[in-house]
Amino acid sequence: MNDKLKDVVCGMEVASTCHAVDYQGSRFAFCSAQCRERFIAHPHLYIGLPGQPAPKQQGRMVRKRRSFELDTALDSRQAEAVREHVRALMGVEAIAAEGARVSVTYDLLQVTAVQIEAAFEAAGAQLGSGWGARLRRGFAHYTEECEVGHLQVAPPSGCH
Repeated sequence: MNDKLKDVVCGMEVASTCHAVDYQGSRFAFCSAQCRERFIAHPHLYIGLPGQPAPKQQGRMVRKRRSFELDTALDSRQAEAVREHVRALMGVEAIAAEGARVSVTYDLLQVTAVQIEAAFEAAGAQLGSGWGARLRRGFAHYTEECEVGHLQVAPPSGCH
């Protein structure tokens, strides 16, 4: 028995028991909880249907660049901690931290703004708490969910 599987989110080869999920009669394994979470949220971004390859199977990327506002400016030590935590996420291409603004370029098929924000918090950075900042984040989360929902391969209408 082959005890290695390809992580369908990031493409890494992993042990078949690593962050494993059984979905529609098949076993999937993931390099991290992040990749597992992305798959569970939208499996048909990564696995297609017969005759309908998924966006990830087609080699697609959905590149995003977002700026996040923090409550306070970061000193050099804090900025480095934020960069380290965010760089550890799969799908992050670039990060720049200057003052109270952090800009991140990422592949939405691998990581979301919600996951990036959690990395900020894990590094000790507080996101902007004003209503404007919260509204912008909520709008970004909503638009990302809509976008990935539209990208998923789905069975034709009327099929059960």
